[in-house]
Amino acid sequence: MTPEQSCREAFVEASSFLEKCGVYEPHNNARLLLEHVLGVYGGQYYMMQPEPFPSGLRSRWEDAVTRKAAGEPAQYIIGSQEFYGLPFEVTPAVLIPRPETELLVEAVLRAADRVFAGDGGAVRVVDIGTGSGAIAVTMASLRPQWQVSAGDLSADALHVAARNAAANGVQIDFREGDLLAPFAGERLDILVSNPPYIPAGDIAGLQQEVRDHEPRLALDGGPDGLAPYRIMVEQLNLLPAPPQIVGFELGMGQAHDVAALLESAGHWPEIIIVPDLAGIERHVLGVRPSEQVTKM
Repeated sequence: MTPEQSCREAFVEASSFLEKCGVYEPHNNARLLLEHVLGVYGGQYYMMQPEPFPSGLRSRWEDAVTRKAAGEPAQYIIGSQEFYGLPFEVTPAVLIPRPETELLVEAVLRAADRVFAGDGGAVRVVDIGTGSGAIAVTMASLRPQWQVSAGDLSADALHVAARNAAANGVQIDFREGDLLAPFAGERLDILVSNPPYIPAGDIAGLQQEVRDHEPRLALDGGPDGLAPYRIMVEQLNLLPAPPQIVGFELGMGQAHDVAALLESAGHWPEIIIVPDLAGIERHVLGVRPSEQVTKM
């Protein structure tokens, strides 16, 4: 980087460098990093393009681009990721929230508005494998009358999630433990989860950013990727009754297996498969109307 470079020239140089290093979406990554280093976004970012690059920010900029070139996710470098319009802190302790998970939130909310119409604040929601807290915090923000809890096996992830809840002004009951175990004996109306679903043998072939930087605990779903779903269905016997709504995110090609798992459990007469924006069957919901009660 030369001293007389403009912000635009710095962006172009970084984009070219990242592309040569094999970085996925080099232009988008360069812009994310440049916005972060400059501290400007939207219209301000474009207004800064012809300006000389601030000399006091050169070392930060070069460090960020170098880290990105080595494969580190831009979200970890800048320390944040937006989800459903809300800001979330992300660290290597948590999976980076993905846009497709926003569709899971929307699908669960649609089902809940139908099933729990008129129930006010009585609805109890639990987000299993909460990670950054994206699902739980978003639901608590969109439905402030609900009682939202969240669990994770990672204490470090729960610390990040708690900071995100505080930063977004919502109250969530966070608990450490294995899937549904921390909620044994408690009534749950909605169970939502984006658990680890990558088959263990497939992790080595993942994109470098994911494989080498995101937490394996949040990726490894066992030999076929379905272990967490089976365990959660088995753990339903820890509860006084199964939740009226279950919503799962899952990997490509897993929807019908997970749907069959929920169907065989016999608690939800409606099994819904929801595709993401790319047409991939990404979410499975089990829904039981209020008038239908299932005993364990």
